[in-house]
Amino acid sequence: MSVLADLDDALAARTGERIVVGVTGPPGSGKTTLARALTEYYRRLHGDGFVGYLPMDGFHLSNTVLTQLNRSDRKGAPDTFDADGYVALLSRAIGADRNIYAPGFDHTAGEPIAAALVLPATATLLVTEGNYLALDDGGWSPVAGLLTRLYYVDTPANLRRERLLPRHVAAGKSPEAARDWVANVDGPNAALVAGTRDRADLVIDGTVPFV
Repeated sequence: MSVLADLDDALAARTGERIVVGVTGPPGSGKTTLARALTEYYRRLHGDGFVGYLPMDGFHLSNTVLTQLNRSDRKGAPDTFDADGYVALLSRAIGADRNIYAPGFDHTAGEPIAAALVLPATATLLVTEGNYLALDDGGWSPVAGLLTRLYYVDTPANLRRERLLPRHVAAGKSPEAARDWVANVDGPNAALVAGTRDRADLVIDGTVPFV
């Protein structure tokens, strides 16, 4: 089944509650691309107020805090995010009767941006995405219970690496440092996320157009 057919079925079956779609997958799999594509598709179909978009990236700990915690050298690992803050805001958004303001992320500066996104009070559909939505560990374990549907984007490791290298270089790393980061930071994180694949309602091929 295609992702649109599956999500259309979920929307058709709703009985008044918000539909919350989570998109997960390893770094470089294309989960952000899918989440944004779904968001834009349903906005075009039903209007801007129909969809709220909540990326997990906005809950990165700041670079200052990561330095204080001695975690800067593995930024992107599960404990380099504010998992409790993410869960709390997603929970609020699900039951909200007014606009909710959510953090975004500046990929150039590598820092979260407070109140950069608006989750509309009128939203029928909430789309959220991130590596650890299906992780049953620590602060991430409540997330699965908040989702109506969970989609896992599955992409070959070589293609993910090809996508990640220029991303890290664009963020200021040298090509050598980027290759080291992909191998020693993104690699272990990807293996951890891959262990959650079987928890998804639908596995999506990350090598073909999504929408």
